[in-house]
Amino acid sequence: MTQSASVRLEGIVKRHGTFTALHGIDLDIQPGEFFALLGPSGSGKTTTLRILAGLESVDAGRVLIDGADVTATEPGSRDVAMVFQSYALYPHMSVGQNIGFPLKMIGTAPSQIAKAVQDAAAKVAISHLLDRKPGQLSGGQQQRCALARAIVRQPRLFLLDEPLSNLDAKLRLETRGELRKLQRSLGVTAVYVTHDQEEAMTIADRMAVFMEGRIVQVGTPHEIFRKPATTTVAAFIGTPPMNLLPAVLQDGHLRIGDSVISLRPPLPGEGGGGGTQPERVPREVTLGIRPGDLRLGTTGIPARVEFVEDFGDSSIVNLEAAGQRVKLRAGELPAVREGEGVRLSFDPAAAHMFDRATGNRI
Repeated sequence: MTQSASVRLEGIVKRHGTFTALHGIDLDIQPGEFFALLGPSGSGKTTTLRILAGLESVDAGRVLIDGADVTATEPGSRDVAMVFQSYALYPHMSVGQNIGFPLKMIGTAPSQIAKAVQDAAAKVAISHLLDRKPGQLSGGQQQRCALARAIVRQPRLFLLDEPLSNLDAKLRLETRGELRKLQRSLGVTAVYVTHDQEEAMTIADRMAVFMEGRIVQVGTPHEIFRKPATTTVAAFIGTPPMNLLPAVLQDGHLRIGDSVISLRPPLPGEGGGGGTQPERVPREVTLGIRPGDLRLGTTGIPARVEFVEDFGDSSIVNLEAAGQRVKLRAGELPAVREGEGVRLSFDPAAAHMFDRATGNRI
C-alpha cells in the first residue's frame, strides 16, 4: 500500500501583479483523506493545488508535506502526482508509454516499468488499451490513462484538477465512485479541485469552500450542508441551493415582507442577558431555507408560482415571494398552476439565520 501524506498550508499568499489570488490560506489535510477544494471559477482553488504541486511559487507562507517544509522544493522532489483537467497526454506515445513515462524519467529499469504499467492499467481497467494512441481513445479512456500515469509511481499525494469536467454527465457520475474506490485501495492522500458542489459532496471526506481567494469554511460535506457558515456558502451548496430571504428577527418572531412567523424556541443569537433584553431590538437578518424544507399550504408567506420543473420522481416549483426568487422541492408534482397565488410554510427548526450586514451565520 502506498504511504499517504499529511498536508499543511500556513498563511499562503499568492499575488499576480496587483491582484491577490490567495489571501493567507491555512489548511490541514490528514493522511489518507480524500479532500476537495470547492469554489466557483477564480476563487483560488486551482492556484492552491498548483502551489501544493510546486508548479507555482508563493509570496508568503509555507507548504508542509509530512511535516517537512517543501515551499521551495522542486515539483519532481515532492513525491506528488497530478492529474490535469486536459489530461496532458503525449499524443505520439502509446497508452503504455504515457503511463510509464514518469518511471522512465527517473531511470527505472524497463522490466520494472512494464510490470508497473500493467499494474496501474489494471487498477483503472485499461489493460486492453496499452498499445493505442491517446487520439484513439474516448474521453473517459483518456482520463483513465491520465490516472494510471499518476498512480504508477505510487506517490504519497495525489492531486486532481477537475479531472471529470471533460466527461459527459453519465460518465462523470460513474467515474466519481470509481475514483473514490481507487483512492481508498491505494491508501493515498488525494486533493481534488472542483467547481461542482455535488461532485465534492459525494466524493470527499472533507472539503474547503473557497470564495475570492479565501477559505470560508472547512468541514465534512454533511457539516457544510447542514450548517453553512455564511450566506455565500449557503447560496453555493445544495441542488438547488438554499433560498435566502431578507427578514427582521424580533422577540422570537420573524418578519418576512408583510408576513410574521413565530419561531419557538428562540434561535441562537436572539437571547440576551444582563437584563438588557436585546432580543426586543429588531435585528436585520437573512433567512435561509432549503428548497426541500419549504411546504405549500394555506398559511404562511404569500408567493406566486412562476413555473414548475418536472423531473418525474420529483419536481422544483419556482416561485416569487417577498420580492425574491424562491425554489421549493416536492416529491410529487404539486397541483399548482403558473401564476397561481400560494402560501409557503416551514418548520422553524429548519430555518438558518445569517446576519444581514456580515453574511455570517447567527
